[in-house]
Amino acid sequence: MTLPQRVLLVDDEEELRRSTAQALELFDLTVDTFPNAENVLELSGFGFDGVIVSDIRMPGLDGMTLLHRVRELDAEIPVILVTGHGDVQLAVKAMREGAYDFLEKPFTPQHLAGVIRRALERRALILENRRLRAVAGKRDDVEARMPGRTQVMVDLRYRIRAIGATDADTLVIGDTGVGKEVVARALHDISPRANRPLIAINCAALPETLIESELFGHEAGAFPGALRPRYGKFEHARGGTILLDEISSMPFDLQAKFLRVLQERVITRLGSNETVPLDVRFIATSKVDLEAEVAAGRFRADLLYRLNVATVHVPALSQRRADIPLLFLQLVREAAARYGREDIIVPPDVLSLIAQRDWPGNVRELRNAADRLVLGLDPGSGEPGAAAKENGGRLAEKVAAFERNLIATEIAAHGGALKPVYETLGISRKTLYEKMQKYGLDKKMLKSSQFGDEDESGALVDFS
Repeated sequence: MTLPQRVLLVDDEEELRRSTAQALELFDLTVDTFPNAENVLELSGFGFDGVIVSDIRMPGLDGMTLLHRVRELDAEIPVILVTGHGDVQLAVKAMREGAYDFLEKPFTPQHLAGVIRRALERRALILENRRLRAVAGKRDDVEARMPGRTQVMVDLRYRIRAIGATDADTLVIGDTGVGKEVVARALHDISPRANRPLIAINCAALPETLIESELFGHEAGAFPGALRPRYGKFEHARGGTILLDEISSMPFDLQAKFLRVLQERVITRLGSNETVPLDVRFIATSKVDLEAEVAAGRFRADLLYRLNVATVHVPALSQRRADIPLLFLQLVREAAARYGREDIIVPPDVLSLIAQRDWPGNVRELRNAADRLVLGLDPGSGEPGAAAKENGGRLAEKVAAFERNLIATEIAAHGGALKPVYETLGISRKTLYEKMQKYGLDKKMLKSSQFGDEDESGALVDFS
């Protein structure tokens, strides 16, 4: 197992940032320094093989917010927080919310280096275990981000793993809210570029008067107000990945210039005649059919053919309805962690209603419903006091509630077919029936979910 050595150090005080970095480099640690937290997020993800050290009290994105944002990308990235205010309550809060460690200024370089070393060892072990699970065909990072047992999700994960390890430019297509950006980040994080930036560009939000400057950069004096040279977003992503969100919204006159970037991998800053080599991978997303946009004259055909070296279609929830219960439970767990709540036991009747509903907003809408449930609201309407939660009770009651919830989830996930349920859970058919009777999951749940039982051949049989 190779120990990663990379440290991302965030502190808005320049002198302290420089002196801390120099001290850590004496301990053979590779340190990248940042005056603010925004750029750190571009380097974080499942493939990041290092540690983040951040001051807590900073203008803009502070250390606690950075901790929360990093944990949304990968909850197992070690984040070490530093403060000079001696706030014990803040330290306890940081540790409770997932910080690896908490240091109070002033600290010795030896102490900080020791904490970093232990964090690096932990991170290296996590990444190695993930790699071994993937090799063994077990649940890996891609499946953790895009869970589902339906064939369309199995095929999606296979395609992501196959394409992600390459440098192929990729087009990700899917309806609003299906998780196109999640797919794009997964492609980046399992690629050799995982430790370089992922720069997301919203093509629909580019300022019309400054598009070229934003993307290509400019030299001093290139236009009124350009007082100094500036890197564009393309150049900022060198060595990494550029995500072009909603590529269909890119202005038509800019598409020709972007086509040249794709073909030649060079850019020319505004006000300059010199070309700059560009080592990046492009991933573009679209919620509309680009071939239809080409036919309508709104998108260049040559750009489409050059861009979609590989294409990934992300299915809507309507194409994988059997995955909805399991996905909802995962989103509930994530929401509970995000809001600092205890684990929520989702009642079977709520899960049944979730499974039956249409979700035109796809995963984004389902995530909002999970958030509402965790916040004590009705997952459908958002009205307070309507959500049924089972958080209290003794250990035996919680275990029983968890078992009931697990069985209900498996039944919903398999469309009411019970044979794969007892095979998945590793219990006998008789045991499953007894537990369904014990927890009231027989006629009541199967009728409300419009499910049926099955015989030994796997055929569905009406239970009523």
